[in-house]
Amino acid sequence: MALSVTGVPREQLLQQLEVMKAHDVDWRNGRAFTLAYNAGADVLAVAEDAYRAFGTENALNTDAFPSLRHIQADVVGFVGEWLQAGPEAAGFMTTGGTESILMAVKAARERGRNERGISAPNVVLPTSAHAAFEKGCYYFGLESRRVPVRADWRADPDAMADAIDDQTVLVVGSAPQYPQGVIDPIASIAALAAERDINCHVDACMGGVTLTYLARLGHDIPPWNFTVPGVTSISIDLHKYGYTAKGASVIMHRSKQLRAYQTFVTDNWLGGFYGSSGVLGTKGGGSMAAAWAVMQYLGDEGYLRLTAAARRATEELVEVIRSLPELQLRAEPETTLVSFSSSNPTTFDVFALADALWRRGWYLDRQGPPASLHCTVNAIHEGKIAVFADDLRTSIAEVHAAAASGEQGAYGTVE
Repeated sequence: MALSVTGVPREQLLQQLEVMKAHDVDWRNGRAFTLAYNAGADVLAVAEDAYRAFGTENALNTDAFPSLRHIQADVVGFVGEWLQAGPEAAGFMTTGGTESILMAVKAARERGRNERGISAPNVVLPTSAHAAFEKGCYYFGLESRRVPVRADWRADPDAMADAIDDQTVLVVGSAPQYPQGVIDPIASIAALAAERDINCHVDACMGGVTLTYLARLGHDIPPWNFTVPGVTSISIDLHKYGYTAKGASVIMHRSKQLRAYQTFVTDNWLGGFYGSSGVLGTKGGGSMAAAWAVMQYLGDEGYLRLTAAARRATEELVEVIRSLPELQLRAEPETTLVSFSSSNPTTFDVFALADALWRRGWYLDRQGPPASLHCTVNAIHEGKIAVFADDLRTSIAEVHAAAASGEQGAYGTVE
């Protein structure tokens, strides 16, 4: 397809974009249980206005854009309070959970190489840890040692200890892990790292905001943040339960010394000194400004309110699933992630159920093993669960009537 010779008028372009979106999931009205998060029209407007104001600024060099240095420092500071990081802690904004996790893997490799001379590094992590750790190991040349989880889907620290050797540079826990929504025993995992003086990363991309405020709301939350000895870094996504624009995450390290292993610097070219904090060089200011603006706009009370709303919707959804004999929960959700499967996979296909729900406008993640559906419940879903429940029951009846089967699909795509 060739570009237009003379260009296309602005209004025509915008109309074409609206047409393209016609078949996208209606996440603004709570029809997506994955990928997108909505705290309301006012919060979206703040994010979009701030993004527009800084959309072409570039955080590659904050000497030229000191505003973005200020924005990043503020955002990292806000997150540090959530994570109960000490005064020595330091972090960077990234473009998302994947980049934050990649940087955790890279930092662990560099620390092992520099402090212990490790040449064949490995990472020990449960089978539930996010796929981005596999990506990081592949990109940066580490061995991924996946350890089976316990029957309750949580990481098994004893099995992880058996997998650690003198080439291990990183152990991983999740708060919560994505597939079943349970929190790993972070204190036990971090103790393995502390005993060996190696890195321990907590993937709190999904839970970092939610766990902070669930604890404030009186929920019993196991230890997971920098109050746990041995935790060296934590990732937390702001474009999830921070309700900011896409492209905003933070990786926080316990100290500036540990953070230094994340960075890259060189002068081995003709362009002078080059340094970057993450995978990207150019880093758009739009998502950074949107994060700063939304966090300021919502404040503590706003996040308390949104977390409470998301948790109420989660509990309502759980009761719906419990009431349906065709379905069973994979685990009791500890935050706002709900995973459920067929109670009898030989007679009822849960992926066919996902197909039927999508025909009614609802989009859920499909995952496995075991074959299951996954709901990332957020604030927009409060007040929507009853409607979803009606369509869920209708879809179940449809699958029964047609004896339908479905495909697992994919969490991410390469097309």
